[in-house]
Amino acid sequence: MWPLDPSRKEVLGFAVSCRVLTLVLQVLTRFLCSSTPIVYWFSAHLLLDQEPLLKSLEAVPGKPPAGDPPPGQKVPRNSIMGLLYNWKTCSLVTRCVLGYFVTYWLLGLLLHCNWLPWT
Repeated sequence: MWPLDPSRKEVLGFAVSCRVLTLVLQVLTRFLCSSTPIVYWFSAHLLLDQEPLLKSLEAVPGKPPAGDPPPGQKVPRNSIMGLLYNWKTCSLVTRCVLGYFVTYWLLGLLLHCNWLPWT
C-alpha cells in the first residue's frame, strides 16, 4: 500500500468530516421534528394567530362552515388545504409557514428518492 501524501490525507479528512456532519444533521433533524412537537405547535400557533381565513372556519371538524365563503375563495373541509387553495389571499406569515413545509416535503421527496441524504 502506498503512503498517504498530505493532499490525500486532507481529502480523506474532508470526506470523513462531511459524512459525519451529514449524519449528525440527519439524526438531529429526526430527533427534533419527530420526537418533539414544538416545531408544529409553534407553526400552528402562528397560523391561528395570523390567518383570518382560519378564524372564519368553525372548530367542528367535518362540518362545513356556516354561511357562504368569501367571494373568490374555496373552503374545503381540511383547513390546511383551504389555505393552499387560497394562497393568494393568505397573509405573509401563512405563506412562509406553508412554504417551509411544502418545500421541505418536496425536497425530501426528490432527494430521498435519488439516494441523497435527507431526513
